[in-house]
Amino acid sequence: MNFEKSLFDQETSNTENRLNKICNNISKTDVVFVADLFVDDYCGGAELSTDALISASPMNVYKLKSSDVCLETLEAGHRKFWVFTNFSEMNIDFIPTIIANLNYAIVEYDYKFCRYRSIEKHKNATQNDCDCPESNHGKLISALFLGAKHIWWMAETQRQRYIDRFSFLFNVPNTVLSSIFDDESFATIKSLNEYREDEKKGWIVLGSTSWIKGANEAETWCKKNKKDYEVVWGLPYHEVLQKLSSAEGFVYLPQGGDTCPRMVIEAELLGCKLQLNDDVQHAKEAWFDTDDKEDTWAYLYMARSRFWNTIKYITQYSPTISGYMTTLNCEKHMYPYKHSIKSMLQFCDEVIVVDGGSDDNTWEELEQLAANEDKLKIHKNAMNWSAKRFGVFDGTQKAFARKLCTGDFCWQMDADELVLERDYDKIKRIAKEMDKSQKLIALPLVEFWGGEKKVRLDVNPWKWRLSRNDGVITHGIPSSLRQYDENGELYSKPGSDGCDYIRQDTHNPIPFASFFTQDVHELKRLALTGDKESLSNYKAWYKGVVDTLPTVYHFSWWDIERKIKTYRDYWSQHWQSLYDISQEDTAKNNMFFECPWSEVTEEMIKSKAEELKSKTGGWIFHNKWKGQCVPHLSLEVDLPEDISKST
Repeated sequence: MNFEKSLFDQETSNTENRLNKICNNISKTDVVFVADLFVDDYCGGAELSTDALISASPMNVYKLKSSDVCLETLEAGHRKFWVFTNFSEMNIDFIPTIIANLNYAIVEYDYKFCRYRSIEKHKNATQNDCDCPESNHGKLISALFLGAKHIWWMAETQRQRYIDRFSFLFNVPNTVLSSIFDDESFATIKSLNEYREDEKKGWIVLGSTSWIKGANEAETWCKKNKKDYEVVWGLPYHEVLQKLSSAEGFVYLPQGGDTCPRMVIEAELLGCKLQLNDDVQHAKEAWFDTDDKEDTWAYLYMARSRFWNTIKYITQYSPTISGYMTTLNCEKHMYPYKHSIKSMLQFCDEVIVVDGGSDDNTWEELEQLAANEDKLKIHKNAMNWSAKRFGVFDGTQKAFARKLCTGDFCWQMDADELVLERDYDKIKRIAKEMDKSQKLIALPLVEFWGGEKKVRLDVNPWKWRLSRNDGVITHGIPSSLRQYDENGELYSKPGSDGCDYIRQDTHNPIPFASFFTQDVHELKRLALTGDKESLSNYKAWYKGVVDTLPTVYHFSWWDIERKIKTYRDYWSQHWQSLYDISQEDTAKNNMFFECPWSEVTEEMIKSKAEELKSKTGGWIFHNKWKGQCVPHLSLEVDLPEDISKST
């Protein structure tokens, strides 16, 4: 023994080892059940029902004490499915973390929104009506319920009490389940019914120190009605069933709403007369209050299947994804739009393409693609591209396309972008595991420069990409940049491309999650200055991100000659329209050549493209390029063989 190691150090070490073991077990399971106690600890009604569910599981289950819920166990199981039952010993400060990061369901045995777990007990203890729904405790519990994939109740009355206090829970998927029995319990009850020899005599009272169970009231009823009775308390479960089997009746008079007392069901199945009050909340439900006890047996027997079929559906469910893009004269500009569409069809449940009025055979090509692909839905929304404010139409078209999406998530892609096969499943997984608090995430972008050998370092390595199909999200100009001209037409201050993700109501930007952190931004800045160590470290980071996260490959600058021509024919006018600026065709305003565009020849464009391709790794043409050699990256990318022909 190490006598220099204190007892406290040993206790800390033991605690850490125990926690590590729990986390390791969680990581190997499929479903995590959380409870204050399990049947090995205490043989109560809730514990027996939970055990019956677990024993019927077709999946691997880990039983986690509610007192062991912590950041470490939540992290270990963030990709598992969780079922929360009784959790009075859980620190409710973890509830926001649970809501944000876990997929989970709730089996509600009582009334956890009340700090007494009973509105009647609350009244009895405080002499005041339960006000817990308005307390921090009640609000946290209701938020937990709202975030659940499914809620299982014990009784219709219990469900209604919750909805009366938290109306928003009406929209959460839910089922009234009742108490749960395992095969051994069913077999024991049937055996006791079949082999009963003695006449049923005497009444049973459940003994309990809990005020709500009404033990004193039950005894008083027996005495008043001159019934021989026995108080049953603390006996093994099978002995309780034997006593009910030989008893004439069972008296249970709880003092507050008891959702689905298991012993009442057992007494009914074992042929006891019942003396109950209105606080036995399942007593009037059709499956129980029937002369045909086969209905009761069938309902109870199927409860476990109903539960696990729902769990399997939830865990196997994949959210639907709608891909959307806009097109305009893609054939003329040699955009790889067909590759873009075909890649989206591999991971999207539908692909929406909105064409702005192409006159170069793009629409006809789209019609041919759609005729052979049910998931491809094309729409024409022709715009007046000679209008003064046509620069805002790019955002308008994207917003139009987004409104046509019906999936749970939306994936936006441009006509010159592509997703590779290796990332299809990653996109589906991110949609399934996306933090519930997130509406929009940015993902990696690879921007080629002059072909596949150079990847740009001078542009953002990310783009807004995957979003929830929330009706409040649209595309357009953020509120802080919105301007109107003398005719009331919208334009933008510099800082937006007109396609930002914004709220429809306020036009405020949609917050987004990103892998691109401030320290990486600083590393990128240093890499662009030519710092070799920073460049090497940034390259390693960039490659790791592209290998890990689903990435979009952008071909805008793949063919630099084509790009220069689109600047001449479209983009220079686009920015003037969007930003309400006017630029004469002068040498000063031409960012590529030392002469007006009117004097630029095809040969000059071809020569400039070759120069840019060979002498630099990128340039942002807000200013003229004067021969600077901008650092670039390189990646080994398995692109489609015919992609170069399409660009």
